[in-house]
Amino acid sequence: MKTILWTFVGLVWALAGAPLAWCDDETPPAPPAPPADTRTFDLKYKFSPGEIIRTEVVHRATVQTTIQGTSQTAETQSKSVKRWQVDNVAEDGAVTFTHSVESIDMWQKMQGRSEIRYNSQTDSEVPPGYEEAAESVAIPLSIVTMNDRGKILKRFEKRPQPTSLSTQMTMPLPDRPIHIGDSWSTPMDIDVILKDGGTKKIQTRQKFTLEKVASDVATIEVDTQILTPISDPALEAQLIQRLTTGSVKFDMAAGRVMNQQLDLDRNVIGFSGPSSSMHYVTRFTEQLLDEPAPVASKPAAPKSAAKAPPVKKAAPARR
Repeated sequence: MKTILWTFVGLVWALAGAPLAWCDDETPPAPPAPPADTRTFDLKYKFSPGEIIRTEVVHRATVQTTIQGTSQTAETQSKSVKRWQVDNVAEDGAVTFTHSVESIDMWQKMQGRSEIRYNSQTDSEVPPGYEEAAESVAIPLSIVTMNDRGKILKRFEKRPQPTSLSTQMTMPLPDRPIHIGDSWSTPMDIDVILKDGGTKKIQTRQKFTLEKVASDVATIEVDTQILTPISDPALEAQLIQRLTTGSVKFDMAAGRVMNQQLDLDRNVIGFSGPSSSMHYVTRFTEQLLDEPAPVASKPAAPKSAAKAPPVKKAAPARR
């Protein structure tokens, strides 16, 4: 009878929400796991014919090298406005656009040397070393066709570009709806130069992970990985600037990248002898621009001297 009574009291307390005390030798049950996010997200690029997409791209790097006890630091920064003019959008979402660069603002500083700067909007003279970049401003550089997942289907180079500018142009998207936490990757082969002058292809990949989604904005984490085993620091030094990590904000409603930031902070020891070292720090950012392109204003004409009012000639005297 007592057992039934205590069982009834315990049931009443439980229904009333009163906490029940646990014995010291018992472990309370683990709290229930939060419900899994079962939502799926279909990430696609979306563009309209005649649309112009402009982004500001900033790339800054600091490289400190030490060889045979001598150290040197070099700093560079380039700021540019990238422009995509959408020429056509097919029924399946494939887009053809013309890629160009509206403006550039670049500088470099090396230890023991004078700083070099060039701004395409303000400078009439191009310093040595920036001629190729200056000639690539405000002209069509390439015509690109890509599908709505960011895969390049066709690319025609109207003007040859350096390797650093002609590599991956878009962030690839998964070809199916995905959940938060899902990953996808894209392979990249990079050529490195061997000591004998030959080349070797190094297999790498960029891994993308859907981190979270809030207000139709997907946050995607990016990580670059080397797949080919490397034991030579000289080869690693050639790859170091590609091994970035960071995040991308993708506007799912508008179908385009809002902004991204990729960072790198790495050391390589022994790339040029046992006592050599290289410390490479970079940051790459890209931000979608909403405002219209600035219209360059012509320099004001020099003020001329005020003209005196015309002098009336006196009428000839009559004789």
